[in-house]
Amino acid sequence: MSPALPQEEFHVFGSERDRAMTELGYAAWDADNHYYEALDAFTRHLDPAMASRCVQWAEIDGRQYHVVGGRVSHAVKNATFDPIAMPGALASYFRGNPDGKSPLELMRAREPIPDAYRAPDARLAAMDEQELEAMWLFPTLGVLYEELLKHDTDAVLATFRAFNRWLADDWGFATEGRIFGAPYVTLADVDFACSELEWMLERGARVLVMRPAAVWTRNGPLSPAHETFDPFWARVNEAGIVVVAHAGDSGYTTHGYTRDGFGATFEGGGWKPNIKSFSIERAAYDFLITLSYEKLFERFPNLRLASVENGSEFLPDLFRKLRQSAARMPGYYKEDPVESFREHVWMNPFWEDDVNEVVELMGADRVIFGSDWPHIEGMPRPLDYVTELGAFDDATRRKILRENTRSLTRPRPS
Repeated sequence: MSPALPQEEFHVFGSERDRAMTELGYAAWDADNHYYEALDAFTRHLDPAMASRCVQWAEIDGRQYHVVGGRVSHAVKNATFDPIAMPGALASYFRGNPDGKSPLELMRAREPIPDAYRAPDARLAAMDEQELEAMWLFPTLGVLYEELLKHDTDAVLATFRAFNRWLADDWGFATEGRIFGAPYVTLADVDFACSELEWMLERGARVLVMRPAAVWTRNGPLSPAHETFDPFWARVNEAGIVVVAHAGDSGYTTHGYTRDGFGATFEGGGWKPNIKSFSIERAAYDFLITLSYEKLFERFPNLRLASVENGSEFLPDLFRKLRQSAARMPGYYKEDPVESFREHVWMNPFWEDDVNEVVELMGADRVIFGSDWPHIEGMPRPLDYVTELGAFDDATRRKILRENTRSLTRPRPS
């Protein structure tokens, strides 16, 4: 895969004629695309001596599963992803389910895994067809496994060191100036995190990804804004690279209301709502407000953080809580915490969220489009999202669909 690009260079999508032929008049930048991991994504570069403590394969009743830290993972039912459900299979369900279908029924259709889900050349061709100039590319399984390994710090480090080197092999970090693969950051050991960050920067990484969660260290959990991690944040601040907090397994418990674990509950053909569906938003809310409460942005004023695939319906309450904390603790913040949040954080709403409310709260410069393609919860086609932006003028739509993410992808060294 291609190494670093000069800071000022990005791919230019087609010709002026090509852009004029698109519905928008320009090609979009998608802030939330995914690959499905190769079968050896976690093992290709793994020290064999660590295999039993990290990720392995096992066959159970004729189905392939990942064994993570010595325990079978049921995070997904088919860790090979072949065959795979169709992109956006649950789109109508999240839009209100007008046809009253079970999610299991909607996910029934399968296809052999397309090359575009695992190979950059095929993905670039798909992007041309989808009228995407560029995109940020995130894991499917990679954001789930730190939680399963968190009590074994050495296994966490070995797993994600190997995973990031697989990503560099198969996708790269800035391929053709269009595919910006995001290496995974764990703060479980700050010295490791700093060393990995240098490795990522040397290879042209433009965007980093971590899960929105407390950090499990050898000495127990800490806030991601704890001073222990300041060496990492200081280097991110200096490099001016964007950090994405992306939905994953953040370890949230349902306190016995339903079975814990990542993902929805459609067991035994049953179908019922439960509070597990709130876990992604709860994790993001806690993560983001903690960064503000602990004044991470005051310590590192060049930080840029994007919240991707975490939803946005918690924003009004988050802002309310920040204002309350400022009023109750006069002099604690050097800056208005809400304005500081708006300065340093970009939001990718769920596509079914009220984007008009998010723009009103954050400002049009801080909202980014992400389709979640080709996941079942996302859009069948990335630019299906354009219909959600009908209330905005052309300039605002262009910011959300292109310019905000494009700007974030450009490093801003301090």
